[in-house]
Amino acid sequence: MSEVLPDASYLALTIHGPGYGLDEIEAFESALAGVVDGLSNVSLDSHISNVTFVERNEGRARRLAAALKRLLPECEIPTSKYGGIKTLDESTRIILRSVGYASASKPRVFVAMPFATEMDDVFHYGIQGASNAAGLLCERADLAAFTGDVMGWIKERISTAQFLIADLTSANANVYLEVGYAWGKGVPTILLCKNVDSDLKFDTRGQRCIVYTSIKHLEESLSRELNLLINHEN
Repeated sequence: MSEVLPDASYLALTIHGPGYGLDEIEAFESALAGVVDGLSNVSLDSHISNVTFVERNEGRARRLAAALKRLLPECEIPTSKYGGIKTLDESTRIILRSVGYASASKPRVFVAMPFATEMDDVFHYGIQGASNAAGLLCERADLAAFTGDVMGWIKERISTAQFLIADLTSANANVYLEVGYAWGKGVPTILLCKNVDSDLKFDTRGQRCIVYTSIKHLEESLSRELNLLINHEN
């Protein structure tokens, strides 16, 4: 960009992937890593002074802002008065080095759950929070965002996932279908629900299930379960 618009002072961009299965935090960190790398390699007389990530989903914007603050507490890329970027904090450099091209090789979970507004916080703060804390990428398929062979994509992502996490709340038929496919492919499955009596059907009644009463309770319980499974596999 510095060659095409050498006098540009403001960079605005969106992140790509969320809504199409990709882990939104990983997608954001990958975009941020690209910005940092790009600014590290431009000439010292670059005019870029502001970078803005544009996001139309208010909830996601808040989550990405929190992720940015974890990486860059001042929400600024530290620069030297002589030009260029100062050395970033070690933990930040490790994270930014690991995103992007390395994402495909990272272990991940596939989440099967109802796509309802009231379930958004369950996914983002309960399931994704616990998964990311365990070192796993977290993805789900919002069917409204896809065209083409949706089921082919879902089956491929389930069969190559390290775990499938399924929230059986409301006994959604699509979620049960994805659980059945995971069982058939031998993918370790973690079942979740809010109410055993109304959410669990006969074929899952005999399976171990995490019953949660709040998002915080879910995050804590799922974190323990994921750590146990990961340690067992290792």
